[in-house]
Amino acid sequence: MKFRKSILAGLMAFALSHTANIASAETLRWGAAHDVYSLDPYSYGDSYTIAFLNHVYEGLVRYNADLKIEPALATSWEVVGDNTWRFNLRKDVKFHNGADFTANDVLASLTRVSHPTSPLRGNLPAYKSAKIVDDHTIDIELTGPYPLLLNDLTNIFIFDEKWLVDNDSLLPTDVGGQKEGYATYNTNGTGPFKLESRVPDSKTVLLKFDGWWDKPQHNIDKIEFTPIISSATRVAALLGGDVDYTDSAPTQDMARLAAAPGLRLLERTDLRTVFVGFQRREKLHNGAENHFNKLGVRQAVAHALDMDLIKKRIMRDKSRNAGTIIAPEIPGYTKELDELYGYDLDKAKALLKENGAEGFPFTLVCTYENYLNEEELCNGMISMLTRAGFKPSLDIGPTAVQAPKRTAGQADAYVLGWANEPMLDSYSILMQVIQTKSGVAGVFNWGGWSYPELDELVTKASTEMDREKRLALQTKALEIVKKEIIQLPLHQQPIAWVLTEKVESVVQQADNKPRHWLTVLKK
Repeated sequence: MKFRKSILAGLMAFALSHTANIASAETLRWGAAHDVYSLDPYSYGDSYTIAFLNHVYEGLVRYNADLKIEPALATSWEVVGDNTWRFNLRKDVKFHNGADFTANDVLASLTRVSHPTSPLRGNLPAYKSAKIVDDHTIDIELTGPYPLLLNDLTNIFIFDEKWLVDNDSLLPTDVGGQKEGYATYNTNGTGPFKLESRVPDSKTVLLKFDGWWDKPQHNIDKIEFTPIISSATRVAALLGGDVDYTDSAPTQDMARLAAAPGLRLLERTDLRTVFVGFQRREKLHNGAENHFNKLGVRQAVAHALDMDLIKKRIMRDKSRNAGTIIAPEIPGYTKELDELYGYDLDKAKALLKENGAEGFPFTLVCTYENYLNEEELCNGMISMLTRAGFKPSLDIGPTAVQAPKRTAGQADAYVLGWANEPMLDSYSILMQVIQTKSGVAGVFNWGGWSYPELDELVTKASTEMDREKRLALQTKALEIVKKEIIQLPLHQQPIAWVLTEKVESVVQQADNKPRHWLTVLKK
């Protein structure tokens, strides 16, 4: 196996070196830690995939370099009636295939993303319907007063209606449900780059779209996006000059990369909080009694995990231990909720005994590539939980294999990360991950938890137009999450980008979203 891995690493290095010889000065060679899961932005609620596809597709509005909302495919908007917003659309916008952008495209896209089978329907929770006023005006009706519509719309990308019809793609695909379609492998957006080619798990190539409506700040002609899952191979590619940029530098190699001639390391803390989720069903997937229904057992998990050791050994002192499920930058955060549960092995053992759960067997479902050092993290937790008296086993694999298990409720416990994008507000995680699963709510409530008191707070927050009152409601909901350990927060992972001298400037924000339409390469 080791010999096979070294051969594969050698082949990858050769391929990257060959690419370097033919790349022009205007080519950005992007070495990524993993591939995007689909070219359909509605197919999976993965912020990394959506961020990549924002180079190809656009929404009505967008976040700028300072994470402020600004016009994109819409030039302006206003409230024109009870719960109805009118959007004035940008004229003279072309799709990559030359088709004109109109209100028909917006209506088709909103219908598609809000469809009951859409994995992204939770990203537009208050949407009720849309009505075309004219070719460049559309009204969006909401289910009631709702303060976060513009935040939501930053991630609702617009398709060409005729392209969807012609390619039998009016319905969304679903990575978790293993449902593919034409949009899984093909694109037609209005964004700054268009798709040239894609070989999944190998390379995706984007070309500058000369017909983009906006004034480009970048000088990139081509983006070569190459997933390099092996950290060692990715580091070798950077040191050897075979890639120009990565947005995922391995924590164990940061010091080495920072000291390397010709490389520049950019670091900051991510908005994403990584946490452990638990199954709510009476029986686990293996048929055993589900002791996670007992608060004392969930408390035992919390006290069994030595977060300081995880930070030091696994995250190389680059993470930030979390006591609550949102980062400090996310509205709704309070310092009082950010206290750690605290490592206490004796207490964890006592709690297991008190709850009749000694030797409790369960499976922790993880992926190889979703989160920084995830494999090490999950193995570390398995070891710690075993010492506390649990009997855990690890089920780890690629996201394409693990996602269906989680969405089908077949994961006893699982690791999930949430950056609260695109809302950049705690309502995002409360509504999509914590609230009882119903309609657009609880799309990522894979454990099936339900707390009526919490649901009431989140529902009230969804229609509260006074920002301070709304955030107070959300903080109360987060208090319940904390007290009941509905999800067990672990840490905010670090952001570490590495650039070669070829990259003159990039924009790095706390949302960890590459925006290469703002990247400048040296000539």
